[in-house]
Amino acid sequence: MITFPKPDIEQFLRTFSIGDFIVRPDEKQLVLSTNLSGKYNLWGMDLPNAFPYPLTSIDQSCQELLFDKQGRFIIAGFDHDGDENTQFYGIPLRGGAMKEIVHHENTRNFMPILSNDSQRLYYTSSRGNPSFLNSYCLDMESGQETKILEGVDAATYVIGFSPDEKTYLYHKHYANTYSLLYAKNGSKDILLTPPSEKQHTVTHGVFVSNSLVYLLTDYDSDFTYLASFNLETKQFTKIKELEGESFTVLKYNEELQLLFVASEKGVVDHLYEHDLQNGNWRNIPTPCSVIKKLEVTNSGALYLSGMSATKPHNIYRKSGNEWEPLTTYTVPGVEATDMVEPDIITYPSYDGLEIESLFFRANKENDNGEVIFWPHGGPQAAERKFFRASFQFFLNNGYSIFAPNFRGSTGYGLEFMKMVEGDWGHGPRLDNVAGLDWLIDQGYAQKGNIFLMGGSFGGYMALLLHGRHAEYFKAVVDIFGPSNLFSFIDSVPEDWKPVMDQWVGNPEKDREKLIEYSPSTYLDSMNKPMLVIQGANDPRVVKAESDQIVQALKEKGRAVEYMLLEDEGHGFSKKENEMAVYRKILAFLKEFTGVTENV
Repeated sequence: MITFPKPDIEQFLRTFSIGDFIVRPDEKQLVLSTNLSGKYNLWGMDLPNAFPYPLTSIDQSCQELLFDKQGRFIIAGFDHDGDENTQFYGIPLRGGAMKEIVHHENTRNFMPILSNDSQRLYYTSSRGNPSFLNSYCLDMESGQETKILEGVDAATYVIGFSPDEKTYLYHKHYANTYSLLYAKNGSKDILLTPPSEKQHTVTHGVFVSNSLVYLLTDYDSDFTYLASFNLETKQFTKIKELEGESFTVLKYNEELQLLFVASEKGVVDHLYEHDLQNGNWRNIPTPCSVIKKLEVTNSGALYLSGMSATKPHNIYRKSGNEWEPLTTYTVPGVEATDMVEPDIITYPSYDGLEIESLFFRANKENDNGEVIFWPHGGPQAAERKFFRASFQFFLNNGYSIFAPNFRGSTGYGLEFMKMVEGDWGHGPRLDNVAGLDWLIDQGYAQKGNIFLMGGSFGGYMALLLHGRHAEYFKAVVDIFGPSNLFSFIDSVPEDWKPVMDQWVGNPEKDREKLIEYSPSTYLDSMNKPMLVIQGANDPRVVKAESDQIVQALKEKGRAVEYMLLEDEGHGFSKKENEMAVYRKILAFLKEFTGVTENV
């Protein structure tokens, strides 16, 4: 009998991911953006077969993806090495030479939508209006382009149009917790939620006829619900609300007159079907904890991409009652029993606010007694029961991971989400400190012996916690986190800048607060070993944010290592880079593993 060694721990990092997918209208082909070759490209699968074949070889991640309505070609959006300057290309069904459709250097292009006859492409762009954006209609045959909407006081996006294409929906984004939906017909602009002095959001809208729109909103509510708006009668109607759940995805099947709605409730998602003919509402069980994308076909089949804490990103098809996996990405050579499901725990913060958290505990046979404290990115996002190969990698190396959903996180209502706005460095910081104290009080960690690691806002929070509460930690990892809120506000993409006053603060009016909340204010207190990781092309948290903190700490003689990725942006689009980063982090952590800090 042959015996095999235990799987190499690096196999966790060799897990592939799916960025996006689409299904051809006749359901004979599925196209997905995946890093199957180690770098992201488009791959096709001829259904019902599920063997993939390459469509592109440009080694870039895909930001936008759609079939033309007749299923004759593909429209895809690609940036370059993470710079987020997405351009649109036409691609043949079998791949090959790509044709530039929308290509303007150093512009950001969003949300391509094809007309019903696929003769016109609608899209939103930073071209000519980088702060508030413009929307265009491109004639695909003549190449003539018409500006159909100009953003004025907020980033403005066209998101859909009526069946007769005479009315279109546009979305105005004032903040992550304040966005409005309008319908435009000629010179008429109609707000689709009742006027209100209280900020609210509208996240999705679909036409079910030329005059009736269904939308997701939290108008006059803490959680997002399903509503409708009649453009003829101007009647707004609340359709369905579920306690403690925020609806996040809305899809319409015209043939069957069915709406499909996904919801977020804390760390997990749910899926529902609403029959417009009889008003019935039913839950649809799904094969995953978190839904990343939902596609609905004319036949009534559902295609879903999603993941769970111990199940990587995959695509599933449902026709009838069963979900059929179309991809079978796993952790190579690793059984599900060798991975860790998180415990869902809650603890009270400094002011009594309940904070929900995921606590991944290393298996007893691997447990080295060390804990990684992970504040998530966003900050208006959440740590959820989705698959992180890096988490399972660290867990298999013996490190437990504690990930709190501090105030500002999504999934807990609008008011909870708003708590971080203008308060990056106080309430959320103290929520994290309360989480650290919970770990210590429960006997899972000792003060001074906790590893701290985070990315994006989580990197910012790691820097801030290091500067203000260094006594809790023995080493810190910052992955592309802002270090100075003044320079961060000044360097974000232009279409982000109008929201920064509400989101982070105003550099003049809130000067003292921004000084207090900036990690760079506390350089003298940052006395633990640090590893800083940065993508050179990051447009969200630019390279200078990491450069300045590394330089300042080195000038003070602090132990800090710096890993710069020349061909990455705000994340990891190339598998070799991702693996190199987490190898580096593991080696860094191992230097201090088992070392007890005297406090």
